[in-house]
Amino acid sequence: MSNPKPIVITRPIGQARPLAQRLTGLGYEVAMFPLLEIEGLQVDSALYAQLQQTLGQLPRFALAVFVSPNAVHSVFAALDQLGLTWPNALALAVVGEGSRVALAEHGINDATHRIYCPTDPFRSDSETLLLELDLPTLKGRDALIFRAESGRELLSDALLEHGINVTKVVAYRRLSPTSDGDDATRLAQQLQGLVFNSSAWVVSSSEALRTLVELTKKLLGDATVVHLQQVNLLVSHHRIVETAEKCEFKCIRLIGSGDENLLLALQSSP
Repeated sequence: MSNPKPIVITRPIGQARPLAQRLTGLGYEVAMFPLLEIEGLQVDSALYAQLQQTLGQLPRFALAVFVSPNAVHSVFAALDQLGLTWPNALALAVVGEGSRVALAEHGINDATHRIYCPTDPFRSDSETLLLELDLPTLKGRDALIFRAESGRELLSDALLEHGINVTKVVAYRRLSPTSDGDDATRLAQQLQGLVFNSSAWVVSSSEALRTLVELTKKLLGDATVVHLQQVNLLVSHHRIVETAEKCEFKCIRLIGSGDENLLLALQSSP
């Protein structure tokens, strides 16, 4: 198989590499254009101290929610530094297949722990996760949410409404690409080439898609945004579809959560 125009992966670079390697192995051309950068917490920061303190108290919690694979990797890296392991009795919850795969990389799977996860690959989000949780059993108990510094509050608010005590802990930081100085010239050249010469863009968050539109407008202008709106988007859940429609993209395909669904979608494309 040979695909002369690249598939653009917009995930953070650490998450993009394994998928890029799989696609390259299947004969696809791949370009990585991360729209979010992931940064760990400074070990001497107050946020890292809070994370460590919380990890030392894990046995008192009934549920721990990871909002992304980045949250999984950051938390388990901190556990390793502390010399701690995940309690056998502490259930985990994730909102997407990528986070389930990340847990497996750290030895956590359905055979070792109770893991809650949306069962509909096309609706991998907080709303669907709530339908999977045993909320009455959790009432009056303590739940953890491992997240970035900012994010949706829907899950936290819903748990609180059901009488569940929620502790939100920052495990990592999300940063948009730098678009000033020398980086601006480099990004503009790369972005222009990809807008006009790509077969599809893989987008896994609404935030990333909004960043893409804003970056294109800032670096290349409104005329290039019009061309961007014609690219083929492959997105992982319905909320990104809604964002893409608001941003006036014309070619949007909902493929579901997880790399396997992406590969199936590519292989079934005409």
